Amino acid sequence: MNKRAADMTRGGRDVIPLSLGEPDFHTAEHVKDAGIAAIKRNFTKYTNSEGFGALRQAVAGKLQRENGLTFAADQIVIGSGSKSVFLAAFWTVVDPGCEVVIPAPYWVSYPDLVELAGGTPVIVPCSESAGFKLTPNDLERAITPRTRAIVFNSPNNPTGAVYSETEIRALAQVLEKHPQVWVVTDELYEHIVYDSTRVVYFAKAAAGIADRVVTVCGFSKSYVMTGWRLSFAAGNPSVMKAIGDILSQIHGAPSSIAQAAAIEALQGDQSFIKKNQKVFKERRDLIVERANRTPGLHALPPPGAFYVYVNCGPWIGRTSAGGRRLANDIDVVEALLEEAAVATVPGTVFGLSPYFRISYALELERLRTAMDRVEEFARGLR
Repeated sequence: MNKRAADMTRGGRDVIPLSLGEPDFHTAEHVKDAGIAAIKRNFTKYTNSEGFGALRQAVAGKLQRENGLTFAADQIVIGSGSKSVFLAAFWTVVDPGCEVVIPAPYWVSYPDLVELAGGTPVIVPCSESAGFKLTPNDLERAITPRTRAIVFNSPNNPTGAVYSETEIRALAQVLEKHPQVWVVTDELYEHIVYDSTRVVYFAKAAAGIADRVVTVCGFSKSYVMTGWRLSFAAGNPSVMKAIGDILSQIHGAPSSIAQAAAIEALQGDQSFIKKNQKVFKERRDLIVERANRTPGLHALPPPGAFYVYVNCGPWIGRTSAGGRRLANDIDVVEALLEEAAVATVPGTVFGLSPYFRISYALELERLRTAMDRVEEFARGLR
């Protein structure tokens, strides 16, 4: 969708991209300065394949300080982006043919990464009525003797759902009965939450099974460092050793420059996080309010991330003003792009329909214009 929106823009259309999966803010100045300083002092050689020692120590300090988790440096691995870390984790804990439980809606890469590792994705739909969150009963029903892992994502992409400590403990109680099942977490949006929402890491809330939790986080979302391509993982030392060995073959050592900047991101001024959070909240409130007043749409206010997962069920079966029959959410997204010049992402690719995802990583005026177009599109349906 991003590519098609860009192609249409080059062709002269004023397309508003609500499909973007990265913050529109820039990396904080002091973090950029740390990267520049690393270049100037010639910190441009390979680091250890599992990451620069000082950054691993900084990650350990962050996890202790912010998340109440104690890890030694040898329990932490630095990766060049989270995808390779997830793949290495699945290769480590999943045997070919074994199953991995993936709650839906899910980030689009999870099933593919599981399959690349030889595993079988088991998709568990999580209803809007449940806040798009996995329930203990659904988890219990999904686990079989071949289950080797579950993917846990909070705050969630694409819904913004955030699990409470009580909800995590309830899932952990189920997993306590299945000692062969690992938990691979995605907690990259941890600092992008609103109102009184508090993020609790799975490994902290589920201390009884923490030795089989692989905690994955990174710098792209909360620290606005998407292009720096840096992530981290923490967990059981033997598993982290294997993950580190795999990553050394996939991409060698992470960028030394990015790692130097990441140390500053963790240990330097954190005020940019709250500032960005405030801006995102204002945008979220706008999108939710406008979606819920648009005929045929409904949206829950997401407690985290920077997406709204919009229910477009009442639009299915109708025909757009341009003559397109809306048989599913892919048709909805296609029609919004072609007729309203608004790019979104269909719920089908996230494993739960009929929805579409709106990213509000754009300035307010562009978001208002986009929602004006969506509302006009809705009025033209017949």
